[in-house]
Amino acid sequence: MPDKSYLDWPFFDNQHRALAESVELWAAAHVDQIIEAGNGLDDTCINLVRALGDAGICRHAVAQGDVLFDVRSLCVIRETLARFSGLADFAFAMQGLGSGPISLFGTEMQKRQFLPGAASGQTLPAFALSEPEAGSDVASITTTARTDGTDYLIDGCKTWISNGGIADHYVVFARTGEESGTSGLSAFIVPVDSPGLSITERIETIAPHPLATLEFDSVRVPTELRVGAPGEGFKVAMATLDIFRSTVGAAALGLARRALSEAVRFVGERKIGDRVLASYQMTQARIADMATGVDAAALLVYRAAWTKDSGAPRISREASMAKLFATEEAQRVIDSAVQLHGGQGVRTGRKVEELYRDIRAMRVYEGASEIQKLIIARQTLGAP
Repeated sequence: MPDKSYLDWPFFDNQHRALAESVELWAAAHVDQIIEAGNGLDDTCINLVRALGDAGICRHAVAQGDVLFDVRSLCVIRETLARFSGLADFAFAMQGLGSGPISLFGTEMQKRQFLPGAASGQTLPAFALSEPEAGSDVASITTTARTDGTDYLIDGCKTWISNGGIADHYVVFARTGEESGTSGLSAFIVPVDSPGLSITERIETIAPHPLATLEFDSVRVPTELRVGAPGEGFKVAMATLDIFRSTVGAAALGLARRALSEAVRFVGERKIGDRVLASYQMTQARIADMATGVDAAALLVYRAAWTKDSGAPRISREASMAKLFATEEAQRVIDSAVQLHGGQGVRTGRKVEELYRDIRAMRVYEGASEIQKLIIARQTLGAP
């Protein structure tokens, strides 16, 4: 079993320890069963969300009245789920990221209409920011939303959209032109059945997740479905990512903990001659590096989460450090686990092979590692 002594760190309250235990018990009892019973990727993800909702886990990803988010809870849940399944972690995370703009900036009407379903797992939201030529460079977004009476008409393309093809609604970021660059963007809730909205591509990746390209052809959106004020789209997007970026680091941490656990078990059983692999100093040195990397990543992840929960208005630097270090270190830890498994580590169906595929995308999405370095450098240098 993975080391859980980190839960005794002063970052956590008793509620976080109880939450970690309850999610652990639920995941152990249900995750593999749901995945094995699923009829394809989409069906499996929907079933995971429904089950997470029924268990009361999704409610932690959605604002509850005046209570917005406890980021430590989000991180504990993502770390725990990721140890069992990258797909289970994904299913939970998207309930938060997809509904985050509404939780943070939505009107009371929007919250009443869209948040209960996300909290119960009965509806699936999505966060539609990226475009073919605008990933990390949000200022390059070209999707437009022009006024037409009391409505907006949205035209453009979004891609790499998680939950694409299974979401019930999308929070779409489009250019409304109040100013140039990031100052001219606004956010809109677009129901999946809106005329003019189509799924033009389902994107397959090395670790399968529901991803799609969306096309918007004069999609009519009422003004009351704009999230935040006109021109506040960048603020909406960055505030949402500021919260959920730390949780990506937590998910990577969960994958790394599972890899370390699998490696420790394997080297304790695998014999070379008359000695187990764990008795060799080179093996011990690699295990030591892996364990140290896991703890260092945990410290950065939960420092960022604790800082946000303690009332910091922005944690861009801390969240970027957590996301950068945890995802990069998890890649190294998992690679070491594969290496220690030898030929068994690259066999399809082995847990460490699955982890190797799961971790790779985390170094790219919600801001690639290179973007995190730019954020950290600018914050450290005091640049605007």
